[in-house]
Amino acid sequence: MSVWNGTRALITGATGFIGSHLVRRLTELGAETHAVSRRPPERGSRGWHAVDLTDAAATAKLVTQVEPEVVFHLAGEVTGGREPATVGPTLAGNLGATVNLLTALTGTSVRSVVLAGSVEEPRDGQAPGSPYAAAKAAATGYARLYHALWQVPVSVLRVAMVYGPGEPNLARLVPYVTLSLLRGQKPELTSGTRLITWVYVDDVVEAFVRAGASGDAAGHVLDIGTPEPVSIRDTAELLAKIVGGPARPVYGAVAARPLDRAQRSDIEPAARVLGWRPVVSLKEGLSRTVDWHASRL
Repeated sequence: MSVWNGTRALITGATGFIGSHLVRRLTELGAETHAVSRRPPERGSRGWHAVDLTDAAATAKLVTQVEPEVVFHLAGEVTGGREPATVGPTLAGNLGATVNLLTALTGTSVRSVVLAGSVEEPRDGQAPGSPYAAAKAAATGYARLYHALWQVPVSVLRVAMVYGPGEPNLARLVPYVTLSLLRGQKPELTSGTRLITWVYVDDVVEAFVRAGASGDAAGHVLDIGTPEPVSIRDTAELLAKIVGGPARPVYGAVAARPLDRAQRSDIEPAARVLGWRPVVSLKEGLSRTVDWHASRL
């Protein structure tokens, strides 16, 4: 993609799971990457900016300094908690930070802005299942507002449940089950009946790269996932088969969270707008993930 050669790309949430993979991919494509996090990995690292996006003035200063041509906004407060105490942090980290960034970009020469949405956002008039889902849905609404009213070239990719090598949160389902089984331990799970839409991290990165490269994505809200969801139980059993050994998951040991719903992704709009479809099967992606974890034990 020669379009990326020398392109100033700003990536927020760059130390996160998707963000770190995206920075690496854009660098390979020749982009001039400006990575943003509250705490860069190394003091004085070239191309890294320590900015708290909940600070409107600091966000505006960042945009003025970098003058990005393409922006990928992946920073946020990610939690599945249902406690009232999670409302404030998710509101500030997912909605407030997004509005600050979109405001700073309004009226600039940025040619593409891509926001990371979530498969957890409510559909068809449903109530949000968590404070995180509510904040992400509101951020998507504001993105559409900024595009329609002030012509900010923003798109939203509603990303499904991402998995793969390098996941830093080892409490998430795939790394938790994988590491437990590799250690000969029995992972304790819910009943396992919930349907999850999984998507491999490399496929997600490809979707972001395509959305950032094409002005055609502006104004769209696109699902980035896989056509068929898979239950937690079937996912855990597939991991057990890949890992081998005597350990097996224990179902029903953990209570399901309130308002946990089956996930669905309609990827046909992303196929039409971006020419994107996932290419890594669940079996292949889980095998790669198991190999990655096994090599580090």
